[in-house]
Amino acid sequence: MTTKTISKSSDSETPPSGARGAVIQNNQDYTLFSWSKQKGTNPIAVKYAEGVYLYDFDGKRYIDFSSGLMNVNIGHGDQRVTAAVVKQMQEVTYVTPSCVTKVRGELGKKLAEICPGDLNKAFFTLCGATSIENGIKLARLYTGRHKIVTRYQSYHGASIGAISASGDPRRIPVDVQQAPNFVHFDLPYLYRWEYGEENLLKETIASLERLIAYEGAATIAAILLEGESGSSGCLKYPVGYLKAVRELCNKHGILLIIDEVMSGFGRTGKWFGFEHHDIIPDMICMAKGLTSGYLPFGCLMVSDKIAAKYDDAVLALGLTYSAHPVSCAAALEMLKIYEDDNLIANAAAMGKYMEAQVEKLKQKHNSIGDFRNTGLLGCIELVKNKTTKEPLAPFNAKPEEMAVMNKVAAKIKELGMYTFVRWSYIFVAPPLIVTKEQIDEGLAIISEAISIADTQIEHG
Repeated sequence: MTTKTISKSSDSETPPSGARGAVIQNNQDYTLFSWSKQKGTNPIAVKYAEGVYLYDFDGKRYIDFSSGLMNVNIGHGDQRVTAAVVKQMQEVTYVTPSCVTKVRGELGKKLAEICPGDLNKAFFTLCGATSIENGIKLARLYTGRHKIVTRYQSYHGASIGAISASGDPRRIPVDVQQAPNFVHFDLPYLYRWEYGEENLLKETIASLERLIAYEGAATIAAILLEGESGSSGCLKYPVGYLKAVRELCNKHGILLIIDEVMSGFGRTGKWFGFEHHDIIPDMICMAKGLTSGYLPFGCLMVSDKIAAKYDDAVLALGLTYSAHPVSCAAALEMLKIYEDDNLIANAAAMGKYMEAQVEKLKQKHNSIGDFRNTGLLGCIELVKNKTTKEPLAPFNAKPEEMAVMNKVAAKIKELGMYTFVRWSYIFVAPPLIVTKEQIDEGLAIISEAISIADTQIEHG
């Protein structure tokens, strides 16, 4: 057997030297980066992570103010999870989904205790996108209908079905490949609604009712919505909106699927985002905080009513790694940590503190137009003009329209922070273990970076 010799041409930029440089160079030469041009990437080379911090190969510390991709809810490096995973691997690492393990049953039972109503049946998946895919498939199988109604400003995952369900512009490059029978609608939000808050709920529900009438209620299998908006900008639902949607679903025999991939497991100060809206859905799509990213895993939680149909009929869902025992062990330990460490209560308390501190920043920085937040799922929106509310970078901004925001993002990284910056948004979603002192540390970095945006303010 011979080993091939690989010659790689260097990027036009001089690569960093030392251990960090070698790590970055290997990744750039031999791996592909998500949602990115492949040339000119400048990633953080993470050597280790602990709590709310990442550390690179040069020893530089970064405060993680977006919990990775809003998934590392319990913080980095919790060895209780490591111990649970090792223990499970010493017993059994894999069985087919037709076999069962102790940990699978215990996790399903615990999730049934956490979920409200009759949401008692867990179908375990691999990630958020596979939870969404299986939720869509099951809705169509159960109802015999084919259309899925979703919001334009939403994101449900990168697989073809999930990206077709998404309204996010990341679906546009693959529009030619999109799956059929997804219908999108616009949902305005209060910050840019010109006609008074009292009319917002009335108009948005009337608009949805018209859409259902136009499409034909008998063709719609499900309405799919996020429990709380995430990467689209933490856009708030009109007060009472989800409750009204639930009533429409009941009226027309439409299932309500709530995507809690990002907003679930304490992120919003409750177990699930939809619990802020006094509803119970028919299915919940889960991932991210279920294992806090320690292992890939997801779950589709299904009502007893839906599950009962398959007591004597074949459930046409399946994944090789469904109910993987090692991931189940990580998830079960994760749920114990949420409870033992009171992380959901901490997320609610720290969310209130975050809101108070950002309110002070709004008085200091003329470029802060809005702050939308639930628990520890928040987004600062920067604007050119507080009166017109013109964003500093538009929705789906072109590269040349991101010049100022790119400078803001670069300054945030330079000052020692990792967080998600998109269009005119700076996301603030630290791990649920965060303290007031760490929030102050993070907001001080963001404040310094926002000073760059303040120079772009249009007066008058």
